[in-house]
Amino acid sequence: MAEEEKERFVIPDEDGNEHLFDELFRFTVDTTGNAYLLLVPAEEEDSEEEVEVFAFRYEEKEDEENDVSLFPVETDEEWAMIEEMLNTFSEEQE
Repeated sequence: MAEEEKERFVIPDEDGNEHLFDELFRFTVDTTGNAYLLLVPAEEEDSEEEVEVFAFRYEEKEDEENDVSLFPVETDEEWAMIEEMLNTFSEEQE
């Protein structure tokens, strides 16, 4: 069975340098309707070492296909929920 195709994202840093990220997974919170996207640096995804995961709240742009707007995660409650989802995801991958 073929693995689901994951989306790739190019995100500039504060200096304008572009970095390539692969989608780890995304999820939506039913109670708030907020959607979250977890990304890993493309060059580190297949690494056996611990990989840094980047989390964003996202909204899909209605006027453009396959385009999303990314927003920083701002509250401790959001971070706690994201960490719980990431832990669940990690356990399922083992």
